[in-house]
Amino acid sequence: MSGQVTSTEEGPLEGVLVSAKRAGSTATITVVSDQQGRYRFPRAKLEPGQYTLRIRAVGYELDGPRTAHVTGENTATADLKLRKTHDLAAQLTNAEWIASVPGTDQQKSVLLNCMGCHTLERIVRSQHDAAGFLPVLQRMAGYANQSTPLHPQRRVAERPEGNPESVRKQAEYFSTINLSSAPAWRFPLKTLPRPTGRATRVIMTEYDLPRPTIEPHDVIVDSEGTAWFSNFGEQYLGRLDPQTAKVTEYPLPNLKQGWPTGMLDLEPDTHGNLWLALMYQGGVAKFDRKTEKFKIWAIPPDMNHDATQQSMVMPGRSDVDGKVWMNDAGRRFVYRLDLASGTFETFDPFRDVPKGRPHSVYGMKADSGNNLYFMDFGDQNIGRVDAKTGKATLYPTPTPNSRPRRGMMDSQERLWFGEYGANRIGMFDTRTERFQEWEAPTPWFAPYDVALDRNGEAWTGSMVTDRVLRLDPQTGRWTAYLLPRSTNIRRVFVDNSTTPVTFWVGNNHGASIVKLEPLD
Repeated sequence: MSGQVTSTEEGPLEGVLVSAKRAGSTATITVVSDQQGRYRFPRAKLEPGQYTLRIRAVGYELDGPRTAHVTGENTATADLKLRKTHDLAAQLTNAEWIASVPGTDQQKSVLLNCMGCHTLERIVRSQHDAAGFLPVLQRMAGYANQSTPLHPQRRVAERPEGNPESVRKQAEYFSTINLSSAPAWRFPLKTLPRPTGRATRVIMTEYDLPRPTIEPHDVIVDSEGTAWFSNFGEQYLGRLDPQTAKVTEYPLPNLKQGWPTGMLDLEPDTHGNLWLALMYQGGVAKFDRKTEKFKIWAIPPDMNHDATQQSMVMPGRSDVDGKVWMNDAGRRFVYRLDLASGTFETFDPFRDVPKGRPHSVYGMKADSGNNLYFMDFGDQNIGRVDAKTGKATLYPTPTPNSRPRRGMMDSQERLWFGEYGANRIGMFDTRTERFQEWEAPTPWFAPYDVALDRNGEAWTGSMVTDRVLRLDPQTGRWTAYLLPRSTNIRRVFVDNSTTPVTFWVGNNHGASIVKLEPLD
């Protein structure tokens, strides 16, 4: 199927995402219009049948046609006419809202803490005044990380109360950017440009998952091309067959009844087993892909408390010494599991540093000696725990307050990571102990994770922009791929077995998995 996208205002439109979904299918295919406004779906991507069409182009809506019929013989043609939208606000990404609202960078940075559970549109469309926002902010602080509007979950352990003055200022600021004092916003709405050039040469497939409450936080692809995902809100490991779009779920038991459910990190070991960090359930699990059985290690009672939170697990080099790393985000500790004995060790990497900084242990990777490297998401450091001595070392990033979040260790033992607070991708060479940083081209992108492909290009995603960035570190050239709909991106994954490489990500708030196939 092919056609041209035009509007009265601009004529042929480049960078319009055109999506087609066959009746009865759970997969949506998306392509992007070129400089002449032309789009084309490869024949192999569309089976014969009736298709529903939709577009994504900020500022525009589809005027028609909205359906197309594809046969097996001839190429279907659908020239798409767009009209200006009457509700631009409904199309804005989180990043566009942050760019639009007034305020200092410090005031706006607080908004980054809200997107883990919902979009910023909920805040700016609200009508709370400053006094009305205070109980709302207090209530929000009581929800667990995995919460969404469809599946809210309360924390068992109460969070320490924030500074009352800071909370008051936050409430006052929020009341200046919403609809509490006027029926319309008193600031212009700013938008990001549509894709151009290389960013239009891509095919995307979005696979719907069986329930709207499924939160595919981490998505990885095994050597057989099967996609696996952790469910951030429910006790299931998921499996997606990309050839058939069939989804299989493997249930895990609750370790702590009454605590929030769901898991975060999903990591393979050298034997192809899949490991899961069980968040507030307090433990880690190993899934044997051959037997389809779980083995679970619960955190011992003397280490297990109301705020225990295993968000990360690192079994990647457990073949070296038989030990698996994990974190406790609730106490800023590192734990290590001895697989032979089932015993746990505790490491406090911040024991000898000055108090008062908001340190945390988040993303974790190991080098060839199973020495641990972690990202200090609360602050600005890459941390190292020596596997033999247990000594902890902190390496501050060149950019302060960078909030490194997650990343990967490449074959040269360089750690690539997203600098969530500095809007950069970082690289730490663990052998030379030197950093390098690349600033994202999109304001307020807030990189979450980084994956390096076999060609040396770095990929990252964002909870903020609905975009995937691709960086050539040698030239500093960026490519920004816009995704078909609002996509809360967490873990990013690159399948290096395809040519070109294939990028995978879960839509954590949209109950879908996205496969992005660049054409070059």
